[in-house]
Amino acid sequence: MRSTGRALGQAATGGKAVEAELPADTEAEDCFNQAIRIAQLQNAKSLELRAVMTLARLCEDQGRSEEIRGRLAQIYDTFTEGFDTKDLREAKAMLDEVV
Repeated sequence: MRSTGRALGQAATGGKAVEAELPADTEAEDCFNQAIRIAQLQNAKSLELRAVMTLARLCEDQGRSEEIRGRLAQIYDTFTEGFDTKDLREAKAMLDEVV
């Protein structure tokens, strides 16, 4: 069973705004996607990789690991150096697990 959390935005119903309740996992996923977009705008590849890896862990916990594999592979493939760093080693291990 999923827990619920408050949505960041508001849903408009009948002319007045009310706060929408979303499952906590959905809210977390939205936050990670926002972090990924911000990292992309800032061209912060390491931060983008970390956010995608965390999102991948969340998806894995939900039995959806295959959904995020392409996204993780895409950001991993942009790196040309630093493959001995912890983040890139973990990303590679995650990619190898999903295969």
